[in-house]
Amino acid sequence: MRTARYNNQKKSNLSPCLWMQAGVVRHKYCRISYDCTTCHFDRAMLRVAEENMVMAQKGQIPGGNRQNIVFWIEKLKELPSLKRPCIHHMKGRIEFKNCSHEYRCANCEFDQYFYDQYAVHALVKPVEVLNVQGFRIPQGYYLHKGHAWVKIEEGSTVRVGLDDFALRLLGPLENVEAPLIGKQMKQNISQIVLKRGEKSAGVLSPVSGIVTDVNPRLREEGSLANKNPYTDGWFVRLHSESLRNELKDLYIGTESKEFMEKEIGHLYNVIEESGELLNTDGGYLGEDIYGKMPQIGWERLTRLFLHT
Repeated sequence: MRTARYNNQKKSNLSPCLWMQAGVVRHKYCRISYDCTTCHFDRAMLRVAEENMVMAQKGQIPGGNRQNIVFWIEKLKELPSLKRPCIHHMKGRIEFKNCSHEYRCANCEFDQYFYDQYAVHALVKPVEVLNVQGFRIPQGYYLHKGHAWVKIEEGSTVRVGLDDFALRLLGPLENVEAPLIGKQMKQNISQIVLKRGEKSAGVLSPVSGIVTDVNPRLREEGSLANKNPYTDGWFVRLHSESLRNELKDLYIGTESKEFMEKEIGHLYNVIEESGELLNTDGGYLGEDIYGKMPQIGWERLTRLFLHT
C-alpha cells in the first residue's frame, strides 16, 4: 500500500483528495478546500464503501473496480500507528502529526485545541456568502426550519448557532443559555434559551449530539451573536453520531435560498397584517425588527419562525 502523505509542494495548486491520500483512488484532487459535506464525489465513495462493507459481512465479493473501495479512514488504519496522518495534516493545515485516536476526532484533545485556537478565526471570513434580500447565509452552512445553523468541522463534530434572519428578527440579545458540556441534545428539541430583557425564546436543536464545547462569551454578551452570527456568535459544538441521517432534514445551498425567501415573504405578510409600517434599510428589512415593531408580538414571532 502507498504511504498516505500530504505533499506541501502541490502542482498547479491542487490539493490531493483525502481518498487519494489514503490510497483508495489513484488520482483525485480537491477544489473546494476540503468541504467534504458538499462534495458529490465524497458522497458517492461513502455510499459504495458502505455497500461493500455490507456485502463483505454477508461473505459476498463486489465485482469490478469497486471491490477495492473501502472507507478512507479504514485504509489509513492499515498503516503503523506512527505513520497515520492527522486529518489536519492531510488538509495542509499543520506539519506532519500522527493520529493517535483511530480518527475519532471527538475524543482528541489536539483536535479540540486546534479548533479552539484556529477554527473560530478561520470562520470569520466565509468563502462565499449568499445574500437573500439582505439576509446572509454562508455557503456550506446547513439551516434548520427553526433558523439554527450547522457547520460541519471534522467527522461527526459540528458547530451550531442562529442565523442572521432570526437574530435580526429578535434584536440584540442579552445572553444565551446552552446545555453544559457532556449533555445530550436532541434534534427538534428546545434546549438553548435566548434572553432579551424579560423576554426569552427557545431554539430548536438542528441535530442531535453530545455537547463538547459551549461559547462562554455569549453568557455575558449575547449581542455578540447579532454582530457575527456565523463566526464568533456560535452557541455550542456537538459530537453527533446520527449526523448523516439528520442532515437530510436541513437545508443547504439553493434549498437554503428558497427556504429563506419563503420566510422573508412570510415575515412581510405578518408585518402587513399587524398594520405596522415597514422599517427598511436600503430596500431591505433592517436590524432589530421586533424592537422597532413590538406590537407584532415576541411570542408570535418566536412561534412562527423559531417554532417554539
